[in-house]
Amino acid sequence: MMTKQNLAQKRHNIDQLRQSSSLSPLHAEQLGQSIASSWQRSSSAEIPKNRLAAPLTDIKKTTSSLTLAYALRHCAQDLKHIAEQSSMVLAVGDIGSTIIWTASSPQMQSAAESVHFIEGGQWREELVGTNALALSLKTQQSSCVFSSEHYMSSIHDWVCYAAPIIDPYSKQVLGVIDLSTTWPKHNSLALLAAERCATIIQSALLECQKQRLFIRAFSVPQVLFNGKVLVLTPRQIEILAILALCPQGLSLDTLHQALYGERKVSMGTLKAEMSQLRDLLGGMLGSRPYRLLAHVEADFLMTEQSLDAGYIDSALKLCTGVFLAKTESPFLCAWRDCLESRLSDAIFKANETDVLLKHVAHFPEAIDAVERLIELMPKNHPVHQTLLKYKNL
Repeated sequence: MMTKQNLAQKRHNIDQLRQSSSLSPLHAEQLGQSIASSWQRSSSAEIPKNRLAAPLTDIKKTTSSLTLAYALRHCAQDLKHIAEQSSMVLAVGDIGSTIIWTASSPQMQSAAESVHFIEGGQWREELVGTNALALSLKTQQSSCVFSSEHYMSSIHDWVCYAAPIIDPYSKQVLGVIDLSTTWPKHNSLALLAAERCATIIQSALLECQKQRLFIRAFSVPQVLFNGKVLVLTPRQIEILAILALCPQGLSLDTLHQALYGERKVSMGTLKAEMSQLRDLLGGMLGSRPYRLLAHVEADFLMTEQSLDAGYIDSALKLCTGVFLAKTESPFLCAWRDCLESRLSDAIFKANETDVLLKHVAHFPEAIDAVERLIELMPKNHPVHQTLLKYKNL
């Protein structure tokens, strides 16, 4: 454990690095690559210099935030106890770094409120700069941001520890949990405490949602029911995707049209598919209308909701391949076209070059992402020249 003198020296060293016009490789190594990279992104994000608090917004109702809210009902008391006993403020953020729930000790209550470390506070890096919530979501790893490693001067007296919250069934990142206090109370074990808090939420999800269906439709399609992979035909996966997109349910005729269009496939064939699905889902498939009765999550729904919420980077991260690339369903093909159009529009608003580069890696034909990268990359950057050549092929 570091002494107060050690912590003060650490803070002083960071302050000196902050005053440098540019970070040398040695300085970046001293600071830590994730913090150094975050500083670079923050400095180019055009954050108002007088910003002392996070912007506030209404909490977005995405699948991940609703899932977290449901779990928090079952573990809120445990988390509140941890915050109070540790003299910290604890916050849970969604996949866009917007805080959806907090619990604070009396010692941190006023400080948290003054910087909007409260429900509705938007802690995205492009809005407030380097902070543990956003960094943990970006790296999908536990993160500690100490004192003036933070970008906003109003939280230079803080030290924050964050850990991603992983869905125990789908293994997707649902959000982030953060424990924060003042920098003289820094303790390296606090990062383990943040990870423990994430585990508490994940355990609550396991206990309170016994019937959960997760559909992966990007890249290699896969369906998990209560954490177990179901062996399904491509057609059955398409049926589940259609029903996930139509939670109100569909009649047999409408489902047939959505799935097969004008192809000459009998109603009996569709009924047989539905019967097999009902057996596999243990009765979690309703009829009249046909609908899914289990709690449904899907990578494509999360992508759509991320776009709705303005979480462009999260949407691009989720989109790791073509949506049901081999489907012939007219409904799903039309939905895919709409999604791709929305993603293309979003790409021209994206500012994270590393996210765009990963998107190009998944979609080499994504000229829109290439063009956006050319706009964002410095002209003297080696990748800029490579992108220009790639665009002109």
